[in-house]
Amino acid sequence: MLNTVFLTNSWLSSFNQPGLCITVAVLLHYFLLAAFTWMCLESVHFYLVFVKVFNIYIPKYILKCCIAGWGMPAIVITVVLIINKDSYGDGSRSASNPFSEFCWIQENRVFYISVVAYVFFIFLMNAAMFITVLLQIHSVKSRTQKRSRFWKQ
Repeated sequence: MLNTVFLTNSWLSSFNQPGLCITVAVLLHYFLLAAFTWMCLESVHFYLVFVKVFNIYIPKYILKCCIAGWGMPAIVITVVLIINKDSYGDGSRSASNPFSEFCWIQENRVFYISVVAYVFFIFLMNAAMFITVLLQIHSVKSRTQKRSRFWKQ
């Protein structure tokens, strides 16, 4: 959906309909955040599989993942819309804006908080999960090598 909204964005913004442009910008923002949220959930799943190997049954796991994966971006979008729905638009307010034919977030502060900070937080979570999984794999490998040396002796 992110790709579809992104590719049709400039065509839809050419209709010069503010409501349509706001809708497209909101959808683009939502699907971008949803894609990164699902990427974070994948890293959490890898953590559960590689580190917490035994006794990891979580009741209604898929439902909880879906609520987090689709709900967290919806909360961010709702907060942005509640604060100021004019944060989204086509950039036609300024002639010097190179993205005037593209419906997206128009205020820098909103962009940095709701996109850059969100993606940075997910990047930190993914890096932490990646390092934890690597350390777990390394410790399993070293334990296996110690056991094989012991049995060879």
